Amino acid sequence: MQTRVNMKLYCLLVIALLMLLSGLLYAQKFEGLALTPPMGWNSWNTFGCDVNEGLIREMADAMVSSGMMDVGYRYIIIDDCWHGMRDSLGFIHPDSQRFPSGMKALADYIHIRGLKLGIYSCAGEKTCAGRPGSRDHEYQDARTYAQWGVDYLKYDWCNNTGLNTRLCVMRYLLQAGRLCSVYVNGAIQRHGNGGRMSDTCGVLPEILRIVSIAK
Repeated sequence: MQTRVNMKLYCLLVIALLMLLSGLLYAQKFEGLALTPPMGWNSWNTFGCDVNEGLIREMADAMVSSGMMDVGYRYIIIDDCWHGMRDSLGFIHPDSQRFPSGMKALADYIHIRGLKLGIYSCAGEKTCAGRPGSRDHEYQDARTYAQWGVDYLKYDWCNNTGLNTRLCVMRYLLQAGRLCSVYVNGAIQRHGNGGRMSDTCGVLPEILRIVSIAK
């Protein structure tokens, strides 16, 4: 009986190891992604919800003119409160009053200056500031961000419970044809507070699940 249990545990661990290795091999396909820690500017600490496209353009210009871009600061990240409403098909749109030109035009403005655009969403039904979150719209949002030209996603964890496949919005972004760094903010509660750059979508959750079954 003990031999049978040991063999089961051995097989599960081998499967987990193979999944981890496959994830690492998959990641190597994107050698140009996040070679250095993403550095830049985030709108939240200074402006909170008071964001608009004029402010973002101004900050992009300042990043270049100040010389910060030349020393590695490349990301202009729009935090919470850029959201408008979802249309009848469920696709998210930016607030038309704050971002009248749309996110694609803003991304083009930022990219022309050699910078990268970051954006914010949340795994819950609502963001931390009460705007529409990505829950049940993960794939739609990923496609939308890719079409806009988003390079970075800050993905928050308000108004949600449990560790599940909603973290895999990064995988959807890759499937949508857009290489994108994803910062998961406070998502894995039992492993401590704070955030992490996420590159283990579909691998870490499965390993945790297999280990729990083995126990």
